[in-house]
Order: sequence, then structure tokens, then C-alpha cells
Amino acid sequence: MNGVELKRCPRCEERLPREAFGRHQGRDDGLQDYCKPCARDYAKRWDQRKRRERRELKNPAVPSGFKRCRGCGEVKPHSEWHRNVTASDGLSTRCKACKAKQGRADHLKRNYGMTEAERDEMGASQMGLCVICLKAPAVHVDHCHNTGRVRGVLCFNCNSAIGKLGDDPDAVRRAAAYLEGTPWKPTLVAPGVYRLPS
Repeated sequence: MNGVELKRCPRCEERLPREAFGRHQGRDDGLQDYCKPCARDYAKRWDQRKRRERRELKNPAVPSGFKRCRGCGEVKPHSEWHRNVTASDGLSTRCKACKAKQGRADHLKRNYGMTEAERDEMGASQMGLCVICLKAPAVHVDHCHNTGRVRGVLCFNCNSAIGKLGDDPDAVRRAAAYLEGTPWKPTLVAPGVYRLPS
């Protein structure tokens, strides 16, 4: 190859120029045995193997196809985990249930500035029931969309109904009157001008 000195990589069996090999002072020729791509691949595989061995030493009771959750400590099948391409085994560190629980806790803290214990305490002060329908369990935090102040804990249906009525007390009163059979029908006073009943 026009006077360019070549070296054979025993891993990929290619004959490559000296620049394709990393330096190694302990070798006679001053170069690593493997070319740079093969050396990177070898190091990556070695690291993955060592990590897997360390995990197996820590968790000898974990059979193949299962993993121990760092959150709950339970051994669960791989189907109970989200994928994580950056992890050595391709799975998250916590199972789906623990990730969902953490997500709910983070949502409460981020949006309402409260913990799950504070939400549960608020629900217990309402005897565990939604204060609107008095039937369903109170599990959804209700808040004022203008001020952000938490008002209480409602069931899903009542919380979404208030939200769909735009947190407007007059709209809620009209809805109640409609359900009671006395709808508030506006009276046409002039073209484009309506009067609401008192």
C-alpha cells in the first residue's frame, strides 16, 4: 500500500495503517493489539459483562428474565419494566408500579405543593368521600385555576365537571336549577340584549 506500514487486528482480521491503533507503551511496536473500533467494542462488552456479574453477585436469587426493583425491592419479570436504552440491561431501575407511584408524588408536589400524605389527610378529613356527590372516594385534588389554591379532594367525575363548567359558580347554579326543573332562561329585551331572571 505505497510504503504505508500495516498492522493486522486479530479481532476483525483487517490489515490497517498504524494510525488505526491506539498507543500502548508495554507493546514492542508501541501500539495496542486491537484497532480502535475493536478496542472500544471489546471494552464496552467487558464493562457490560462485569456489571452483569456484579449484579448477579449482589442478587444471587434473581433468575434469568427477572430483575429486582430498587424502589420496592421485589423481583419481577422483565415485562414489568419500562425500557431504558442507556442502562446496561436495557431496563429502568424501578418497576412500572414504582415509577407510576413516583410520578403521582412528583405531580402532587409540582402542581399543588403537597405530599401524598397531606392529600390523604385532607381526604380523611372529608371522611374519605367526595364533598360534592358524597358517594365516590375522594382521590383527585381540586384547585382554583386562577389562584392555584387547593380547595379540597374530589372524585374524578365531580372534579372534571367543575373544570368543564370553568370553575364558574353561576354556571354551577344554573346547572343545579336546570336539574331541579327551573332553568334560568334569559329573556330577550331588545335585539341582542338578554335579561337573566333574578
